Amino acid sequence: MAFRAEDAAKAGYEAAESYLIGRLREASAQERVRSKEALLDIMDELGPVVDAYPSWHPLVRHHNDRHPVTLPGRECGYEGLDHIKCFAHGFVTCPYGDGQEVLDSVEELAFKHTAATITAKRLNVKFYSESATPILVKCEWSKTLPMDKLIPLSIAMPLLLEKEVPCWEWSQMAETWESMRPYFLGAPRGARSSLFVSQETGQAIKKVWEALIYTGMFGPIKV
Repeated sequence: MAFRAEDAAKAGYEAAESYLIGRLREASAQERVRSKEALLDIMDELGPVVDAYPSWHPLVRHHNDRHPVTLPGRECGYEGLDHIKCFAHGFVTCPYGDGQEVLDSVEELAFKHTAATITAKRLNVKFYSESATPILVKCEWSKTLPMDKLIPLSIAMPLLLEKEVPCWEWSQMAETWESMRPYFLGAPRGARSSLFVSQETGQAIKKVWEALIYTGMFGPIKV
């Protein structure tokens, strides 16, 4: 089945609304309206709901390169995360308590890259539970993204190469595009595109990756 970005984005929103707002059974009608408006504002700023990030994305790239990570957690420097919903350029976590552990871990991570900076703040709305403290963790890109919120090749490619090229020092086998596609495109995704990158960007990434593995720098191609 062909990848349809609009359908994937719609399904993601419905799932996020059900998860973050549908559980607020004790909230007043006014509080639920505020929460829904906040969710729509987050999506307008940070793009659609996603299931997983590309492993080169700033929000998850602080990980052991031998074990790539596609979801935020302790493996990439965060502490105290609970009840998470991810968006293309940020995520909401709803821990019980004041969420200070999340804020402290983002500050300690101190991710300031040429491409982006990671920030975190508490939200003044209710998500998931009346007893939870929603916190928004954002990837603030150094360059303005296009209107469609997709990451252009000029940003995606250097981030990917920074993570993958150094692996030649210890790699014994080269992974094909098909095996690396989930890590390079994120989810949901199609054959060469996702809610992070366009068809053209995905195709360019595929061509560069195949050129790299056929140099032999990572070892023989795994089949």
